[in-house]
Amino acid sequence: MAPRGEVRRLHRNRRDVPLYEMVDSLIRKRLVENVWSPGAMLPSEIQLAREFGVSQGTVRRTLDALVAEGLLYRRQGVGTFVSEMEDRRSLFLFFNMVADDGRQEMPAARLLGAEFGQANEEEARRLAIAVGAPVRRLRRLRLFRETPMIVEKVVVSDALLPGLGTEVPLPDHLFRHYEVAYRVTVVEADETVRAVGAEPEDAALLELAVGTPLLQIDRVAYALQRRPVEWRVSRCDTSGQSYRIHRG
Repeated sequence: MAPRGEVRRLHRNRRDVPLYEMVDSLIRKRLVENVWSPGAMLPSEIQLAREFGVSQGTVRRTLDALVAEGLLYRRQGVGTFVSEMEDRRSLFLFFNMVADDGRQEMPAARLLGAEFGQANEEEARRLAIAVGAPVRRLRRLRLFRETPMIVEKVVVSDALLPGLGTEVPLPDHLFRHYEVAYRVTVVEADETVRAVGAEPEDAALLELAVGTPLLQIDRVAYALQRRPVEWRVSRCDTSGQSYRIHRG
């Protein structure tokens, strides 16, 4: 817990930083450190204001922003809680494939392989870890309505998500699994999308001809404070599916 009045003391040395930004930083730090884990109720606005040494209005402004961002949610007459993946509707927050009939379904996953290894230069760069650091590599096949549609490679730091891939069975929705099993919550992701031709192994898994155009989605997912959680490369057969982005 922050010492009583910590924000006021910090503000005396950093008067250029608004009080609510300092409160925001302290609350985010607690979320990162799992002082308040997913589903936990936060202290009341009055308690937080007293602890931080700021007004209740400053606390409310900060909480309002975090609720709008989806990191927290409110229950009328009860309190403010730390969001869980499903509370933020994030089953689809980082999944943009939509069927041609307009339906969006989370595909089933079949684990093709899991291995322990040492990070190569590209893996180290993507995950912000040292070259040679322990990593877990997964390869999965995703199926829509029992039809293979996506081949994906997932790489994570074994220090952050130890033993990933040894669970039997491994849940389809990895982000939800990270939160429940490891208390690691994905809050944002960077993606690069481009067209590629199906290589022999991918073509065999997707039941396509070699060279068939696929959509490749190269993504790094992050927890709070831009800490990399996973690097995932997905190659998608878009026949019957589209990659949809909503803005605004």
